[in-house]
Amino acid sequence: MTFNIRYNTVADSMNGWPYRKDKVASQILFHEAHIIGVQEALHEQIMELQQLLPQYKYKGVGRDDGKEKGEYSAIFYDTTRLQALQSKTFWLSESPGVAGSKSWDAAITRIVTWIKFRDKKTKKIFFAFNTHFDHIGKVARMESAKILLQKVKEIGGSTASVITGDFNATPGDEPVQLITDRSNPLHLVDSKEISLKPHYGPSGTFNGFKEKEQDDQPIDYIFLKGSWKVLNHATISQTWQGRFASDHFSVLATLRL
Repeated sequence: MTFNIRYNTVADSMNGWPYRKDKVASQILFHEAHIIGVQEALHEQIMELQQLLPQYKYKGVGRDDGKEKGEYSAIFYDTTRLQALQSKTFWLSESPGVAGSKSWDAAITRIVTWIKFRDKKTKKIFFAFNTHFDHIGKVARMESAKILLQKVKEIGGSTASVITGDFNATPGDEPVQLITDRSNPLHLVDSKEISLKPHYGPSGTFNGFKEKEQDDQPIDYIFLKGSWKVLNHATISQTWQGRFASDHFSVLATLRL
C-alpha cells in the first residue's frame, strides 16, 4: 500500500489528523497490508500509527535533519510476515547522502527510504523503496526520477523491488514517462498496468478533502522491478459519513514474487 496520510495541521479543522488517524489505521488493518509506504507523516503521526498498528514496525527518518524533524517517507511493515534486514534513507538532491539537502527547483527537501526484506513465509529477499516527489519543481521531479532509478539499481541490484510513493505527476507527465520507459534498462513497471484483475476504484488518487477525486489521473503509484505477479490493484476511496481518511486515497496491490 502507498498512502499519503496528510501531515497534521490544525488548518484542516474536522479533517485534521486527530479525527482521521483511526480511519488510516483501520484501512491498513482491514486490507491486511504487509508493507505501507506513507508520505507526509510527521514524527508524532508516526508514533501514533505505531501505537495503532501494534504488529507493525517502521523504518524512516524526518527529511529535514535525518532524525525526527520534518516529514517522513517511512515504510511500515507487518512483523508477523516480514523481517527487515537493512534500511536507510537518501535525499533527492545532488548530494543524496547529505541530510536536509535540496537541489534544482525543489520547493522542499525530499527523500527516499528503503528496506531490504526477508519474507518469513517464502524466505525470499526483496527491497521496498518509498518516496514523495516535489510538488512544485518540474526539474526536481525529473532529476528525482533519474536518481530513484539509479538508486534502485545501485541498492537492489537484480533483486526484486517494490517502489511506492506520491510522485506528484500523472502517467502522462515526464517523470512517470521516464520511470516507465521500457527502452531504459533501469525502468520500473506500474503495477496497475500488469494487474491480472481490472483496476478497482477511482483512477484519480487525490481528493483534497472534497466530495470525490479531483482528477481522473493518479499521482500515487506502486511501481515494480523484477518477477512480480500483480493479482489485483485498487484505489481505496472509503468514506466515513462523507469524510476521507486523508486528502489522498491509498493505493493497494496484491503482489506475488
